[in-house]
Amino acid sequence: MYLTINGIEKSFYHKVNGQVKVLDKIDIAVEKGQFVSIVGPSGCGKSTLLYLIAGLEKPDKGEISISGNKVTKPGPDRVVVFQEAGLFPWLTVLENVMYGLLLKKISKERAREKAINILKMVHLSRYIDAYPHQLSGGMKQRVSIARALVMEPDILLMDEPFAALDEQTRMVLHKELLEIWRKTKVTIFFVTHNIREAVLLSEQIIVFATRPGKIKTTLSVPSMRDGVMPDSVTLHIEQRILSILQGEIEKVLKEEIGDEYSFKTDHFHRDYSGDMGNHI
Repeated sequence: MYLTINGIEKSFYHKVNGQVKVLDKIDIAVEKGQFVSIVGPSGCGKSTLLYLIAGLEKPDKGEISISGNKVTKPGPDRVVVFQEAGLFPWLTVLENVMYGLLLKKISKERAREKAINILKMVHLSRYIDAYPHQLSGGMKQRVSIARALVMEPDILLMDEPFAALDEQTRMVLHKELLEIWRKTKVTIFFVTHNIREAVLLSEQIIVFATRPGKIKTTLSVPSMRDGVMPDSVTLHIEQRILSILQGEIEKVLKEEIGDEYSFKTDHFHRDYSGDMGNHI
């Protein structure tokens, strides 16, 4: 396997509750070029695991390795795309995308060429001289993705990158992300609360239980024919994930609201007009 996560455990200190275990005995194997998503209740350690892979955090126990090499710190083979684009407001779109390349001492001419090619891929070549405040939310996130891809990482780590966007923009970016993934063959590790998003994008979905985060189950998503999955297939997978998460979400709600909370299972019936699992 390309990316292996073996026996990962992680705790954080909380000033009220003391040591709180966030991840417990996580084992995951990801093939090179695979698109993997993690879904689960809030606070189950999804983002923490992503930061451990990035080398931004260190595990208490266990080991993460890429091609047999142990992850001990951040590296150019892994790039994170966060929920907020985090662009430099004083730099243009082109300058934002070039920034990391220039830090690597790549010539300005070569950096510009690579940045423009990536911006074409995300359909922003007409906006290279624009500043972040002149862009929509979706365009800013495209710049963020371009800034990550221009570094040519082996693994793209995405932490709810589309959560703050409206439904229409998200749909467009889903399509563009899939096109980019197919072109670049980059391995994508994608964290989301949105179940439908995970189903539409991923080859594999890892469902986490509530804190401490454990793997509840792993689901394989059938290959899409012509990039379109039948509604009956997506519905079946969505409902299966929802049924798996039902008890976990109830635990979280009871912890936040109290034991008097009564969970109604019909809340999980599909609403064709809504966005399935958007706020889970």
